[in-house]
Amino acid sequence: MTIHDSSLRIDAERLWRSLDELGSVGAYFDEDAGLHGVRRLALTDADIAGRELVTGWMRAAGLAVTTDRVGNIYARRAGADNAAAPVMVGSHIDSVATAGRFDGCLGVLGGLEVVRTLNDHGITTEHPIEVAIFTEEEGARFGTDMLGSAVAAGRIDLDAARARTDSAGVTVGSELDRHGLAGAVEVPIRSPHAYLECHIEQGPILSTGDTRIGVVQGVQAITWLELRITGRAAHAGATPQRLRRNAGLAAALITVRLDEMVESGEYGLLLATVGRQVNYPNLINIVPEKSLLTVDLRNPDGAAMARAEADLATCIAEVEKATGVTITSRVTAKTPPVAFPDSMRDLVEKHASNLGMSCERLTSGAGHDAGEIAALCPSGMIFVPGLYDGISHNPREYSTPEACADGIDVLLHAVLELAGSGNE
Repeated sequence: MTIHDSSLRIDAERLWRSLDELGSVGAYFDEDAGLHGVRRLALTDADIAGRELVTGWMRAAGLAVTTDRVGNIYARRAGADNAAAPVMVGSHIDSVATAGRFDGCLGVLGGLEVVRTLNDHGITTEHPIEVAIFTEEEGARFGTDMLGSAVAAGRIDLDAARARTDSAGVTVGSELDRHGLAGAVEVPIRSPHAYLECHIEQGPILSTGDTRIGVVQGVQAITWLELRITGRAAHAGATPQRLRRNAGLAAALITVRLDEMVESGEYGLLLATVGRQVNYPNLINIVPEKSLLTVDLRNPDGAAMARAEADLATCIAEVEKATGVTITSRVTAKTPPVAFPDSMRDLVEKHASNLGMSCERLTSGAGHDAGEIAALCPSGMIFVPGLYDGISHNPREYSTPEACADGIDVLLHAVLELAGSGNE
């Protein structure tokens, strides 16, 4: 069998078994959903257990496993020209606290399945192939997403990454050192030849349209803010309105204004989410003295995002004045919009069509490692549909065995074209 044989397919059952086994690492039971979810926060013991499981599979497939200074893992399959830049595939296996089994994991285990399939058929590629596992893609523990790939690509400095802390004050650096994950590969890494990532869509477009493959055009801009609002505690019954400095009210006014900005249409396809709000002292009969608010802004249009950020800053100043509170704002993550090159979009679309799969072009609403590695080399993404309106970051997250196999079959053929054949 040659790389041009369109009948070449991955082992769908083997891929599904791998997803299922990794999904048992860090599993917990969500009583409200009545389902098992996944909790593998970055650099926790559960994440390390997942890494050890997957790297064991990688070594068994004959891959040479190395780690860079921020704990990103690279598993390399030699090429006929081993000095050539590798074709890289991958994603992440860390999760949010309430995850399903597919987010990130499909990209990593799908990359491994590509390698296993090449091994099964004795196919040699001209370029090496590397399967990457990136550290702290979710940002759920250390407060900034795509941390590992951003360090690999040079957007975030290694020292700054190591200094980041979780809610308990534990640093990325101390956890890397505790687990022996600060490897020898220097960052930023050498540019790959190309990068491809297969991922569950995390939205409803593909499933609603009964479309098998999403050809990802790019990734929208993301800004995360942490607002700390300081007012004054007061008795709920004995303090008149004019004397209150209500941190909870200030938080509510900002939340409402964000919704108005989205609904106005003045900022393009802006999305805004207040994902976390914590009041202090958080008692029924005390006016809140403090409030912690997180804001997630997303927009495929960089200029519209900048306008939204500026107008939100104006809103925050107005709320300070109106309520008598003090508000400090800190940017915890900020990534620009990324457009993948036409060559990578066309490549994915071509191989989906060659394999008889319907496809649609769409922009990713979520951030992905591909958006960071795009600074180093031509990058692209393949989406597969998720059920239940594409819900993700939730135990109900689900894609079918057939859909996962579709995406990795497209990945296989796209990688083979990028890597070239050493058999011919």
